[in-house]
Amino acid sequence: LDLTINYSNTSLTTVTECDEFTWNGTTYTSSVLFDTTLTNAAGCDSVATLDLTINYSNTSLTTVTECDEFTWNGTTYTASGTTTYTTTNAAGCDSVATLDLTINYSNTSLTTVTECDEFTWNGVTYTTSGSYDETFTNAAGCDSVATLDLTINYSNTSLTTVIECDSYDWNGVTYTSSVLFDTTLTNAAGCDSVATLDLTIN
Repeated sequence: LDLTINYSNTSLTTVTECDEFTWNGTTYTSSVLFDTTLTNAAGCDSVATLDLTINYSNTSLTTVTECDEFTWNGTTYTASGTTTYTTTNAAGCDSVATLDLTINYSNTSLTTVTECDEFTWNGVTYTTSGSYDETFTNAAGCDSVATLDLTINYSNTSLTTVIECDSYDWNGVTYTSSVLFDTTLTNAAGCDSVATLDLTIN
């Protein structure tokens, strides 16, 4: 007996992959324990086993509307747009996070006013000079800061009391009888200056 024994053989391929894995021309997208039988060089069975674990990537979408700026994953954004951030999830696969960001903007306005004695702005009456801020919400839902730069000048009054015989000249007018009389002028600040004459003519 002239006997030749050839031997079958086996192989085990253990793989952990993200999302998919191609083996012997076939693409797998889920975990599997799979045998395929081929013929080895000696003409005997060659049983190849694939022990495949598929882990999965994941994605997320964050939609944000914010005023002026928004900080996401350590980066501050000041303009609208779509941004992706890729990290590794617990399974060791990609985790792609997408930010869909809308930035609306605050706005400011400045009103400069010079007025006499008092000024009413947004329902509030001011009697002293100063810079005053009022915060509203604009059409985009963000702050609208209105600033009033106010200068208040003041009116003034004066009283002149005179007792005179027969007649008295005051501001170019001659009076011949007693009178209590007001005249309104403009002072150096551009406001009313009310001068009162309390005149007694004997």
